[in-house]
Amino acid sequence: MRREETGETGQTGWGRRRAGVLAEQNFRRFYTGYVTSLLGTAMSTVAVAWAVLEDGGHASDLGYVMAANVVPQVLLMALAGAVADRFGRRPVMLAADVLRCAAQASLAAALFACRPALWLFVLLGLLRGTGEAFFSPALGALTVEIAPRDQLGNANALYGLASSATRIAGPALGGVLVALAGPAMVVAVDAASYIVSVIALSLLRVPGRSPSGGRTLLRDMIEGWADFRSRRWLWVITVQFAFFNLITWAPWMVLGPYLGRAYLGGAAVWGVIMGVQGAGAILAGLLSLGRRPSRPLVIATIGSFCYALPDITLALHLAAAWVAVAAFACGAGSALFGTFFGTAMQQQVPPERLARVNAASTVPAYGIGVIGYAIDGPLAAALGTSAVFAVGAVYGLLSSAVVLTLPSVRAVRWHDQAPAGGPELVLSGGPAQGSERGQPGGHGDDDRDR
Repeated sequence: MRREETGETGQTGWGRRRAGVLAEQNFRRFYTGYVTSLLGTAMSTVAVAWAVLEDGGHASDLGYVMAANVVPQVLLMALAGAVADRFGRRPVMLAADVLRCAAQASLAAALFACRPALWLFVLLGLLRGTGEAFFSPALGALTVEIAPRDQLGNANALYGLASSATRIAGPALGGVLVALAGPAMVVAVDAASYIVSVIALSLLRVPGRSPSGGRTLLRDMIEGWADFRSRRWLWVITVQFAFFNLITWAPWMVLGPYLGRAYLGGAAVWGVIMGVQGAGAILAGLLSLGRRPSRPLVIATIGSFCYALPDITLALHLAAAWVAVAAFACGAGSALFGTFFGTAMQQQVPPERLARVNAASTVPAYGIGVIGYAIDGPLAAALGTSAVFAVGAVYGLLSSAVVLTLPSVRAVRWHDQAPAGGPELVLSGGPAQGSERGQPGGHGDDDRDR
């Protein structure tokens, strides 16, 4: 029986319902390192963008650097999910953080020494992306190991709050430090933040992995893909966000800083807009703590409508204040989507296959979305930024509307019991959907992402 059902009242019961997961030592240790590394990354994102652009770089150059971070995730994430399920999530995440620390330390050294060529930004971006490829699919699976089952929703909300808070503090601090000390100092701080994450991961105490029973990694990957394929709601949302990253999100990430520099007021204004986006996510994340919607994917999909709003404002070349309002709403929607979509996955997928299924749901989004980072600069040069953003806004709104009408999305229900090794869904009524397990082949950040 959950604690709130025992009739307990007062501050202790309130805190348990909303943030009781922080009482778990493992989660608290990991969360400390995770927040620190997120802050470093949020700061360095601004620094890297301005380091690329300040020496005459163009939006296309920034797109190539962003693509370099994503390409390894496309190529390696499916394998990474199987490796994490096979050898343990903690050691895989440790290795990933060590690699990302080394990449950022090398970039900082290069920035201190000279103005690096574009190829060096791309090369080190590939290394950071490799680390991300192994870290991301293991994150949700590690959460199941370090958080109580009835606190998974709160754990995901706290992850969202950490991401949102660092979006406010990170770009603001990064913009100020870039102005005062240059991009190299900010990237060096990011490298140090990964050291904190490595220490936190090293202190975790999690169960050891069970023997693989002679199975190959390929067999593990096939098993994870079959589990993914058997869940209609998961692969439909995966397809939605694969093209969403290409059409709606990539212009915001690539052309947004370019327009920020061109007409919105420069690095400081763009940093404020990114901070406002984080503020919207913080508000929605706080409101999500302790919430257990009966249909989590309906709430997640409603939140996804907000992703299109910034594209609308930039398509119309509205003033910075309107862009900030849209960014605030986008942040709120992203927090709702990330919290409840991530929790639905953790509740529906057996823990021993969670990293593989998470990888299967993420790879298509990166694989298609990375194209946008490479082509949005040339498309904007040929068609204009307004046209690119307008198409992104239309797709973002229409795709969410279509997903919301699907019975398989509305059917997924909230539950706290661990799935017993099969891909059954907990539905709003009637028997669980039939499974296609055993059939090879065939979905963020959180995603989506997403």
